Amino acid sequence: RGFQLTFDGVCFAYPKNIDRPVLKGMSWEVESGRSLALCGGSGSGKSTTISLIMRFYEPTGGRILVNGVNVMDPGGGCTPEDLTKFIRSRVSLVSQEPPLFSASIRENIAYASSSMDDSTVLRSAGVANARAFVEQMPDGFATMCGPRGARLSGGQKQRVAIARAVAKDPECLLLDEATSALDAESEQLVQESLERIMVGRTTVTIAHRLSTIRSADTICCVESGQVVESGTHDDLIAIEGAYYKLVSRQLSGSSVARSMNNLSTLAE
Repeated sequence: RGFQLTFDGVCFAYPKNIDRPVLKGMSWEVESGRSLALCGGSGSGKSTTISLIMRFYEPTGGRILVNGVNVMDPGGGCTPEDLTKFIRSRVSLVSQEPPLFSASIRENIAYASSSMDDSTVLRSAGVANARAFVEQMPDGFATMCGPRGARLSGGQKQRVAIARAVAKDPECLLLDEATSALDAESEQLVQESLERIMVGRTTVTIAHRLSTIRSADTICCVESGQVVESGTHDDLIAIEGAYYKLVSRQLSGSSVARSMNNLSTLAE
């Protein structure tokens, strides 16, 4: 068990805009069981990395490695398709708009396995801070979510999606703006559940609200498809570069130095 992920000079352009590269030699690495966060302005290429990790697209240059194996040329009798299945079976994605199905809450949580038992569903919902609100509903876990989860609030949808991620027991978590659309109370509950399931799992987080990535083992600041600086939160604040400027903008109206100690309560 383990999931090390490496981007080595990765380049990418979407097929319809092949002359406008989104990634221009992006490089970073996250060790198995560690956490890495990508931050930067809109259009900098952060979310594109998620699509490449999930193998929705092929890089146009460079290498993506999983446990040291090139996903485009795995060798050893393993095809790229085999490796894609391996990756998707071991990765859970939680995005800003979780794709819930028009089915019951239980069915949505148990999506990874049709034979999942109730104890796993309940445990996963508990870890995700979802069990309490679900059990308060008249139909409990049999409650229908509606199309795309329309019968649930934003925070409830996210917690059901996180419960589904937990139930899969992934080796790697991809968190793509998972709390950006939530109010402060819902964000706190969702963030608590995310931090709980990140323990011991390789995690790649993309976040606009920098309060959600302060504790990442490595933070990479991305500009124009490249990593311009990387390090811990404290390291990057100390050098007063691109990350410092992002934090400063989100802390407008108060001094950065004074607010660093209270960054976990940062509101956009």
